[in-house]
Amino acid sequence: MAFNLIELPYPDTALAPAISAETLSFHHGKHHKAYVDKMNAAIEGTAHDSASLESVVAAARGSNAGLFNNAAQTWNHAFYWHSMAANETAPSADLAAKIDEAFGSMDELKAQLKARGAGHFASGWVWLAEKGGKLSIEETHDGDTLADSGFNPLLTIDVWEHAYYIDHRNARPAYLDAVVDGKLNFAFASENLARGSAWTYPN
Repeated sequence: MAFNLIELPYPDTALAPAISAETLSFHHGKHHKAYVDKMNAAIEGTAHDSASLESVVAAARGSNAGLFNNAAQTWNHAFYWHSMAANETAPSADLAAKIDEAFGSMDELKAQLKARGAGHFASGWVWLAEKGGKLSIEETHDGDTLADSGFNPLLTIDVWEHAYYIDHRNARPAYLDAVVDGKLNFAFASENLARGSAWTYPN
C-alpha cells in the first residue's frame, strides 16, 4: 500500500504573508512529496507495505535511518500543515486551562514557542505536547518526530530553513513571529488533546 501525499487543508494562499503560496508550493509539493515518494519506494514489497505510517516510523527508528527519516518527515509535515490555519483558531476550555497551568498565559506560551524555535540549533521541529496531563514545549532535531515518543503532540512548527527562506530569508525569528502570532491552529491542538493519543496520518 503506497502512502498518499495529503492535500493541504486550505488554499495555498491561506497562510500569506506569513507563509506564501510560493513557499507552500515548494515545501508541500517538492519537499514533502519527496519524503513520501522515497518512503513508498523503500517499503514497496516489504512487511511495511500494509502498515500504518506510525508503525513504519516506530519500526524504522534505530534500525533503518533512511526509512525512518523519510517516514518521520512524511508524518511531521502532514501534522505541521494541520497545525497552521488561515486565522488563529481558539483553544477549547480544557486546552486553555492547561496552557494557563503550564505557561501562565497564552501570551507566555507564544513567547516561549518563539524563543525555543529561534534558539533551536540547525534544523528541526518545535512542538506543543502533552504527557501525563501536563503540557510542555519539546524539540526534535532534523527528521525526528514525536509520533512514536510517548508524548501526545498537539501542534508543531517546522524550523527547517526551507520552511521560511523564500519569505523571510535567514530571519527565522521573523517567520516565528508571523506564524505564532496569528496562524496557529489551536482547534486542531484541542482535538489532539481531547483524543488523548498521538494523531494518525490520514491515508
